Amino acid sequence: MRTRHARIGQQAIDRASVEIDRAFGARIMSETQVPNRFSIFHHGLAKGPAYEAWREGICRGFCRLDVGPTDDNRIDCHNEFTLLHTVAIATPRGGSARFARTRALLDDGCDDLVLISATRGMVQVTQGSTAIELARGQMCLTEMNIVGTADLTQSGSFTTTRFPRRLLLQVAPMAETQLARPLGREPALMIERYSTLCTELAGDLDVPGQQAAAHHLADLVGLVLGGNAEQKELVARDGVAKARLDLMKADVLKNLDNGKLTIEAVAKANALSTRQAQRLFASEGTTFSEFVLEQRLLLARRLLLHEQGAGRKISDIAYTVGFNDLSYFHRAFRRKFGAAPAEMQMELGRRH
Repeated sequence: MRTRHARIGQQAIDRASVEIDRAFGARIMSETQVPNRFSIFHHGLAKGPAYEAWREGICRGFCRLDVGPTDDNRIDCHNEFTLLHTVAIATPRGGSARFARTRALLDDGCDDLVLISATRGMVQVTQGSTAIELARGQMCLTEMNIVGTADLTQSGSFTTTRFPRRLLLQVAPMAETQLARPLGREPALMIERYSTLCTELAGDLDVPGQQAAAHHLADLVGLVLGGNAEQKELVARDGVAKARLDLMKADVLKNLDNGKLTIEAVAKANALSTRQAQRLFASEGTTFSEFVLEQRLLLARRLLLHEQGAGRKISDIAYTVGFNDLSYFHRAFRRKFGAAPAEMQMELGRRH
C-alpha cells in the first residue's frame, strides 16, 4: 500500500493536473476505447440523430443510463468522467438532464453501487418508489439493480462515484443498510476533495496508481457507510490516513510560493490536529518541513532548467518557490543537486 500511495503522491508532484477533454458527438464508443479521463456533452433538443446517437452510444452504452431533459424538451449537460481502474467518477454540469436507470436497462445485470453527492443547491434522487432530497454537502448511496433517477437542474448539481458492489462491501459489509437515505455532511467534504484530486491526477496515473486511488476512495466511503469496529479501525488507519496525506501534499504543492506555509495551517485545512498531520508525514519516513523543502527545490530546478529560466534572476526564482532566505536557498540547492543554481542555469545556456 505504501508503494502505491507514494506513486500517487509522486504523480501529484510531477504534474498537478492533465485535462483530456473530448466531445464525442454522434460517435459510438465502446468501453475499451475510452481514455481514463474524458467528457461528453449535448446541448439542444432531446430529439434528432445527434441526440439519439449520444443517448444510445454514450449514455446507455457506456454509462448504462438513459437520459432525458428535466426542463422543457432540451438537454443542457456537459459530463466529465474519470476512470480509476474499476471506479468511475462522473461530474455533470449544466441545467437540464435526468439520468435514469430504467427497467429496460436492468437486463444488463449491473449491480454497482453509486454514491451521489450534492455539490450545489438541492438535488432530487429516486430509488424505486423512494424519493430522496439532497442539500449541498449531503450524499446518498444508490444501486444500479433497481430503477432510479438523479436530476441535474439549474438549481442543483451533483457528482456520482460508481463502485463495483464487491469492492465497497469489502470495506463496508453493512453498506446495503445505508441505501437510499441521506448521509451526513461532515465526511462529504473530504470525499469530494479526494475525488477532485483523483480527477486532476487521472491522466498521469498508471494502472497500479489508479488501483491505489480507487481503493483509497472506497476506504473513505466505507468509513462513512460503517462496518464492524475492526473494519472501521483498519480503514481509518490505512486508506483514510493515506488519502488525508495525499490531500495535505496537494495543499502544499498548491501553496509552495507561500513562504509562511506551516503544518498548522495545512492540518487545519484538512480537519486534523498538528500532531495528527505530523504522524501522517512520519508514516512515510519524512516530516512536513522536509517534504516542503524537497518540493520547493524540485520546483526551483524545473524553473531553472526551463528554457525561459535562462533570463530569470536566481533571487526571483527562489522567492517564487517560497524561500525567504536567499543564502539558505543557495546552500540547500547545492546540498540537494551538487551544483549552485547559477551553475545549473549556465549549463542550460550552454546547451542552447
